[in-house]
Amino acid sequence: MGDYKKLLKQLEQKSNKTKAVKFLKHNKPKDRKSGLSLMRCRRCGKRGKGIIKMYHLFYCHQCFREIAKNLGFKKYD
Repeated sequence: MGDYKKLLKQLEQKSNKTKAVKFLKHNKPKDRKSGLSLMRCRRCGKRGKGIIKMYHLFYCHQCFREIAKNLGFKKYD
């Protein structure tokens, strides 16, 4: 995500605003209001798939496995 900001800064320094505006239009990440990219793990900050939302936990599956016993979940075979 930070890569486009570095290039944008270089284009603005060369005083060519039209190229900078066009570059920003095509390379800036979208502002998202829903979907996988908004869900983050409360513990480690990972995004995307593998987030456990049940009971409003919002932990990735790796973190959940580490702290499930402390939260009161039991493993049944």
